[in-house]
Amino acid sequence: MKASTTRRASGWTASAWGSIAAGIPPSRSTSPTPFSAEGEHDLVVAASDPATDIELPRGKQAWTPEPSVIWYRRSSGIWRSVWLEEVPDTFVREASWTPLDALGAVQGSVMVDGWRPGLTVEAAFRLGDVPLATVAVAATDPRVEFGVNLASARTVLPEELQWQPGRGRLVEVSVRILDADGTQVDAVASSFGVRTVSVTPESVLINGRPVFQRLVLDQAYWPATHFTAPSEAELRAEAELIRDLGFNGLRMHQVSADPRFLRICDELGLMVWADVPAAYQFTPDALERTTENLMGMIRRDRNHPSVIAWVPFNESWGLPDLEGSAAQRHAVVALHALAKALDPSRLALGNDGWEHVAGDALALHDYDHDADRLRARFSREGLPATVTRWRPGGHAAVVTPPGALPHDRGADPAGAGIVGAQPVLLSEFGGISLNGKGAAWDGYGGVETPADLVTAVGALAGAVGEASGLAGFCWTQLTDTMQEQNGLAWPDRTPKADPAALRAAITAS
Repeated sequence: MKASTTRRASGWTASAWGSIAAGIPPSRSTSPTPFSAEGEHDLVVAASDPATDIELPRGKQAWTPEPSVIWYRRSSGIWRSVWLEEVPDTFVREASWTPLDALGAVQGSVMVDGWRPGLTVEAAFRLGDVPLATVAVAATDPRVEFGVNLASARTVLPEELQWQPGRGRLVEVSVRILDADGTQVDAVASSFGVRTVSVTPESVLINGRPVFQRLVLDQAYWPATHFTAPSEAELRAEAELIRDLGFNGLRMHQVSADPRFLRICDELGLMVWADVPAAYQFTPDALERTTENLMGMIRRDRNHPSVIAWVPFNESWGLPDLEGSAAQRHAVVALHALAKALDPSRLALGNDGWEHVAGDALALHDYDHDADRLRARFSREGLPATVTRWRPGGHAAVVTPPGALPHDRGADPAGAGIVGAQPVLLSEFGGISLNGKGAAWDGYGGVETPADLVTAVGALAGAVGEASGLAGFCWTQLTDTMQEQNGLAWPDRTPKADPAALRAAITAS
């Protein structure tokens, strides 16, 4: 037999039968030689995570001895599950499913490890207890690709197949490898959702229909266990809290989501925008590692219909001179293009927050607590001036793409062509603290009572809702996170105000 270990997440490098870059995304290792079933075997999984190396993607983990401002006490070592499983000499390495439309056309791809001639890959699709299709394809190569139309059997209507926000409908897939005589060699289970993601100049579309993005920032820290969720039940309770507060999705901020959490979001119909954790220098090593993380996240999470967007960079972290450096702007363009090349079925941003270079949408951050100023800044009439003249966080909202010459833009400022060409989102705003429990956080500003919190949330959300010029917003943030005490809930996920009142404030727009 062979043995395969899988690590959900660990410090930057991990070793098991050799060195494997693990980092933020998961990795898998298969023993290079078969193990004997006799005797005892020692397995050592070691992790290394240099504390002060800012070329390593670390998200919001501090590289200083103590946390400060918006950077938190760091984690290290292995902080998600590691498991050992027996696999045959020939087994399914991975399987991915890409919806080609919202009517049931799907492209399948199965990677066979230990491939040999004469194998067949079989995939059986079902929706609940209803069979949809079974495909058997000769495995003439280790990667087996095929198309299937799940609506062709007419066992369900095409619209009944669709995964939609608020309706998490999943197609389950049983994948088998068969030998030449029909003997089963290996079998795995998988799932995905039939849905499409696209944009118009004003909206994000799910299955061709505009869906206003009403998101909340989720940083996935837990009071007693840091990055490690206490249990699957706690993950489900968090997802249900997001839904019950009136959000239709979340932005998983500067950390990869727990796969169990994504499965729950799949089931609930919550949309997820997935950040790639940031490094804090611009060097070849830092860029290579960030690229590895992006590729690892796409490979791991591409079957989750809840994930609708990849976000390679945030607020120019790791890109300290984005406006002045053509190399750094090329990096943003490259990772946006890489995400679209690996996964054209989803949105991909470039740099979220400001200094937009490339991306399927323009995402801006604004922590102004004056509702009237927000309403004016992000109204349909105000957006053109906001994009071209406003400087969020002291940075340009949009910068000139690399290689563009001044005469390419004529007399128009950078960003003049954005509004009316792609949707604009307010991907961070709010950040209101409730100063009634312990020391107040000296951050973006606060209120004194739960009632005041509801009023403030309603005023700000109402200013940038569906009547504005935006395609969506993302409220900062779901829970207090260490010293950044500006959540709608306490660290234990208890809402700071009546959930029904918060929901009314968030959805009234």
